[in-house]
Amino acid sequence: MSWIAWVVIGVIVVIVLLWGVAIYNRLVRQRALVKEGFSGITVQLRRRADLIPNLVSTVEGYATHERETLTQVIAHRGDAVNAKGVAATAQADNAMSAMIGRLFAVAEAYPDLKANANFQQLQAELSEIEEQLQGSRRYYNATVRDLNTSIQSFPNVLFARPLGFHEEEFYTDTDASIQVAPKVQFGAAKA
Repeated sequence: MSWIAWVVIGVIVVIVLLWGVAIYNRLVRQRALVKEGFSGITVQLRRRADLIPNLVSTVEGYATHERETLTQVIAHRGDAVNAKGVAATAQADNAMSAMIGRLFAVAEAYPDLKANANFQQLQAELSEIEEQLQGSRRYYNATVRDLNTSIQSFPNVLFARPLGFHEEEFYTDTDASIQVAPKVQFGAAKA
């Protein structure tokens, strides 16, 4: 083989190596964004968990006979923060959202509580946290989508698995009731 052939082969090898490095760096960046996204969710879950004792103590002053609901909310407030993995965190998050809903249902029965400025402030803070949590979930799922698409796309698929990259799971809501369209029934028109 002539020296020109060796130069061409050398250039091709260098191009393939640079291309592989570029793919690897993009996958590393996307994996870091996924971790950042999940971290954003856990930060919001921690903020919510820290707010719950104040909310419960405010409700306790008015709703002393609703002790079971209040106890459950306090007992499970850190479950989502302490959960391991995306699926366990999502499940604990959904359970806490349901308990908070029950807590606000209890509050509905006490007009004085609903008018309490402290309760209104805590309710507003919780609403803000829930909005930020929803945004964090969307951001996380977008980064997971981008990473998974890159890992599954050709030619990245040739490099991703051998280099230790794998698809991440989406943050999903396992509540079966939201998976089914609600049935709407209108009464028969009276003649």
